[in-house]
Amino acid sequence: MRLHPADGGPLGAREYAGVLALLGGITPAVQALPPDAALADVRGALRYFGCDAGRLAAVLRVRALALYGVDAAVGVAGNPMLARAAAREARPGATLVIPEEPDAVRDFLAGKPVTALDGVGPKAARTLCSYGLDSVGRVAAAPPAALRRILGARLGREVHERALGIDRTPVRPGAAARTIAAERLFDRDELDPVRHRRALLSLTEELGAKLRTQGKGQGRGQEQEQDQGQVCRALSLTVRCADRTTLTRTRTLAEPTAHSATLTATAYALYEGLGLQRARVRALSLRAEDLTPAERAARQLSFDPEDDKARRLEAVTDRVRARFGPQAIARGTLAA
Repeated sequence: MRLHPADGGPLGAREYAGVLALLGGITPAVQALPPDAALADVRGALRYFGCDAGRLAAVLRVRALALYGVDAAVGVAGNPMLARAAAREARPGATLVIPEEPDAVRDFLAGKPVTALDGVGPKAARTLCSYGLDSVGRVAAAPPAALRRILGARLGREVHERALGIDRTPVRPGAAARTIAAERLFDRDELDPVRHRRALLSLTEELGAKLRTQGKGQGRGQEQEQDQGQVCRALSLTVRCADRTTLTRTRTLAEPTAHSATLTATAYALYEGLGLQRARVRALSLRAEDLTPAERAARQLSFDPEDDKARRLEAVTDRVRARFGPQAIARGTLAA
């Protein structure tokens, strides 16, 4: 399910936690997907409540609106991938149910671009499109052996299964700890791409600082402190438009990182890939995903002195902010 405040404002932490608690009252298998979504496995609750998943979704929507002023767009399907896809297409305050019959699943997925499949990033999408496999329906009809040759054995098998509507990923309660998110809400619906990019820059600076300082202060001595922090393996951009449509794109990074410059370049690429042109944007949010401790991640060494300089400056600014507050120092572009 995806959450949209009825007044059009940003989703607050209290409202988000409240809706998660509502879900937790129905099933313990709830996976938070900050900043505005959640997955729930309700199969074990259907017999207890004596109704189907669509009716449970209707009850949740009414309670979320009555108690927290939040409209929920709910997708009901047989697995997490299909449920997320249905929730993206459902209108706020509505439920979209995908029947579990193979024909219904095939019809729902057939016309979607290959990027709608989990695990298909820009590089894999370009490779598939070069073979004429530009839609989910065409990927589903392709011979599995051909997909394994094109994408590799593991990814080819997974992409073919997902094109058929098969997703073996379980709902993971508590998995939200592996993500952090930040959002910028504009004072008015914003048309200017320059202001969009400025908001993205501030988001990547915030996320980078959070990642690098996560867990610091718990060790003893400077050497142990430098080993603290986290890196992310993927970055997800969500754009909320004035007509309440929501666009989301995710990109897996070349290597796990907390480097703000890399996060910024990735966020800009995700933004450009949406082709918004003159879209009226109400809010932008970024989510760093698949977090892992920094000391467990490998980094490709660089002989670029500018990259080394930027990383040293990050370390200095992190220490300044830790001592004097997050607003003590900022990029000139953001301070102007």
